[in-house]
Amino acid sequence: MTATLTSDLIQQCRNLFPALSRDHNGQPAIYLDGPAGTQVPQSVMDAITHYYCTCNANHGGQFATSHESDALVQEAHQALADFVGADQWREIVFGANMTSLTFAFSRAVARTWTAGDNIVVTRLDHDANVSTWAQAAKDHDVEVRYADIHKDNCTLDIDDLKSKIDDRTKLVAVGLASNSSGSINPVQEITSYAKQVQSQVFIDAVHIAPHRLIDVKQIGCDFLACSTYKFFGPHIGVLWAKAEILESLEAYKVRPSSMEIPDKWMTGTQNFASLCGARAAVDYLADLGRTVSGDGSLTRREALQSAYAAIHRYEDDLCKQLLTGLATVTDLKIHGITAPDQIDQRVPTVSVTHPKMSASALASELNEYGIYAWDGNYYALELTEQLGLEPDGMVRLGLVHYNTAEEVTRLITALKEILN
Repeated sequence: MTATLTSDLIQQCRNLFPALSRDHNGQPAIYLDGPAGTQVPQSVMDAITHYYCTCNANHGGQFATSHESDALVQEAHQALADFVGADQWREIVFGANMTSLTFAFSRAVARTWTAGDNIVVTRLDHDANVSTWAQAAKDHDVEVRYADIHKDNCTLDIDDLKSKIDDRTKLVAVGLASNSSGSINPVQEITSYAKQVQSQVFIDAVHIAPHRLIDVKQIGCDFLACSTYKFFGPHIGVLWAKAEILESLEAYKVRPSSMEIPDKWMTGTQNFASLCGARAAVDYLADLGRTVSGDGSLTRREALQSAYAAIHRYEDDLCKQLLTGLATVTDLKIHGITAPDQIDQRVPTVSVTHPKMSASALASELNEYGIYAWDGNYYALELTEQLGLEPDGMVRLGLVHYNTAEEVTRLITALKEILN
């Protein structure tokens, strides 16, 4: 079987997500809010329930349920290591969310900086990959340099970013994909350039995670963060870093906690049940990969490669349909890449504005049609400020693989009725 997501297979996937059966005003609800958090399959809920029913215990005890809990937690670490392409499970750190993890980790990394150093962040990123580092830099008298964007298509100005990097640059923080415009950044190129001056590179992979396969070794970065609730899992943050870095950095932690990684970085008691859900989210994607490939013997990483190849193709087609349809809505402005021959440089997240209606009003009107979409700046504050769109922001239309062509058609019809 070729790695293709047929309409029948998409329906099979949709049947695994209880939330997708919701009706709104007599018609099926359309979830376009995935960039803020996707829906979850039943298997994720079952994994969480199984944990609470069988081995709900704290970490490190000398009794059966604690042993069983620890084994399941290690399985979660391994699943996420497979998900990002890491060498070992100990390189995966869990936390409340990406923002909390990055704030804590930035303080530890900043201890290695000195006055006169600089870091580079971007005006395209979610603020969790901007303010986290900027505040840490301020504490150490380190300069913060901001890489600019191309306002016409909301992409990162790579030449400007490179111009901000010099031999005193200690960190470059960049997103793999914009959670607002959907544009994908050439992070492998950026990382390679930063490494010429021995700068470390932190990648925010939160928004890319449901759309493209992550490969930390291919990127060549030092750190990467994502959130499982953005790819069909529970509200958990994930940080990957090279083992030698995790071991050498001084963590902000309580004294009795372990100095071994990854425990050294996971402050307090973790949400163990949700870690099981995170593993189940990865396995949902792996199972999809085995199905589309027709090969049930694939390893988890191989199955993820198969799944994402199929997701990529399917979502590209959906995105083309969406962009083509939006272009027929009078006066609707798309903030991002629209050229069909550049579809591979973006994910199917599209932000729009209209001169006749505020973003919040348009999102509210879409809700009446049973279409759920976010409005505002989605914490990509630097971008909306650069575009002059504060405080209203934009309406964000986010597709993932459980969305359908029929839903896109319904969206375009609704927009025309609302705006025209």
